[in-house]
Amino acid sequence: MAETWDEVQLIADGFERVYAELEWYSGPRAGLADVDGKPHYFQGNDWNDADEADEYSVWPASDAAVELEREQWAIFARWNERCEAGAVGPETHPGQGRIDARYDELELLLAPYRQPPDGARQLVGEVRIDAGARYRVEGLDYWFRWHPSRRGRR
Repeated sequence: MAETWDEVQLIADGFERVYAELEWYSGPRAGLADVDGKPHYFQGNDWNDADEADEYSVWPASDAAVELEREQWAIFARWNERCEAGAVGPETHPGQGRIDARYDELELLLAPYRQPPDGARQLVGEVRIDAGARYRVEGLDYWFRWHPSRRGRR
């Protein structure tokens, strides 16, 4: 099991919150997280199974987008709690479409915000895990500490 960290220590070490996960594949691929204390979208540029930090495109998220992302994330997190408790099955996952009308509506509203703009910053994301539940309404159990990329801007 990976080492877990206390939230106070994470913050002291410069790690920032992740609010929503949009894609996971052997690590975070896309989502919404703080960068320099403000919510940004992140999208992985590369992927490897090596034990090293990945590079991401990051761009600011508007207040409106953050509010909608957090609403959609809360729908998922509450569903996940019910699924883990055995109250619902995986076939009821709201991301499958036609399960939760508001989730579907949010998916459409959020699509334009989730595309990296030209000139998105390129940063390397170092990940640490906290001791809380994996998925929770306020965010996830992993945090990022961001570093400049060697490639800079594209």
